[in-house]
Amino acid sequence: MNYETLIGNFASIIYEALPFIVLGVIIAGLLEEFVPQQAIAKIIPGNRVLAIMLGALLGIIFPMCECGIIVVMRRLLRKGLPLSVCVSYVLCGPVINVVVLTSTYVAFNFPDEKTWILGGPLGVAALRAGLAYIVAVVTAVVVERAFRKHGNRLLSPLVTRGLRNPNDSDDNNDKEQAKRTWLDRLNNITQTALNDFVDIMAFLVLGAALAVGGRLILSGSNFERMIEDNVAVAILLMMGIAILFCLCSEADAFVASNFAPIWPPASKLAFLVLGPMLDIKLYLMYTRVFRTRLIFTIITCVVLQVFVYCMIVHYFAQLTGVFTPVSAPSQ
Repeated sequence: MNYETLIGNFASIIYEALPFIVLGVIIAGLLEEFVPQQAIAKIIPGNRVLAIMLGALLGIIFPMCECGIIVVMRRLLRKGLPLSVCVSYVLCGPVINVVVLTSTYVAFNFPDEKTWILGGPLGVAALRAGLAYIVAVVTAVVVERAFRKHGNRLLSPLVTRGLRNPNDSDDNNDKEQAKRTWLDRLNNITQTALNDFVDIMAFLVLGAALAVGGRLILSGSNFERMIEDNVAVAILLMMGIAILFCLCSEADAFVASNFAPIWPPASKLAFLVLGPMLDIKLYLMYTRVFRTRLIFTIITCVVLQVFVYCMIVHYFAQLTGVFTPVSAPSQ
């Protein structure tokens, strides 16, 4: 891999993420200006598990790439959305949206049905969405238990600074907002968006640089012997590749579909599920919202679940043949 390729890979990560970060900071600025603090907390269901399950589906309504969703989540936290609900949205939102699932369907819709995996493009998209939803909900429930024990100590000071008690009245703040002119509001939106953009971009650039280094290491490796007849190793390797490659969730399916057939289908599924939830740039962005304790709680829950669920999919497919296309010869 030459220097031109390294620079090209670095630039591609930045270019893929940049439009979504810009969209994210604009939405964050609008949330900061127009949504009263703690307003969202008053409309979510009282049952926290139900709230988490609904939060994981927010991506259907608010489709957002994983790069831009971090900024939006930070503002939603400040507006009173519970931490666990935010986590379920952040983990699942970049997968459960129309754009990502459509791109997944197209990427795995091979002309020759005999080369289909996991029952074909619809099966891949359904499994990706289903596993992402389960992983997000279970992880968010664990986060909820941690939050009840540790409270706001799990959050970065950048998030908790200036927060008020959820029971405090917003009357005084509403009166102050009413007195502000549209020029004042526009200035506040712009300032908030700019601050968030500068804050997140620094970590995106660092994450992209680390990802390029990881790709360089992987380019000189030969995994074929390691994954032969060992699906567990293949899944773990593909999860590592997902973390290092830092691909946008709207484009990663095309990369996964072009991996050699020697890679088991379950390993490609692991790549599709884990990538939007955890990669190097996302880890660095998480540090602007979460404390280290919470970050590693999320990482542990996500990694273990993706590995276990993909192993289950692999052995279930082998035992039942349910994911074998009708037109494909039985293995």
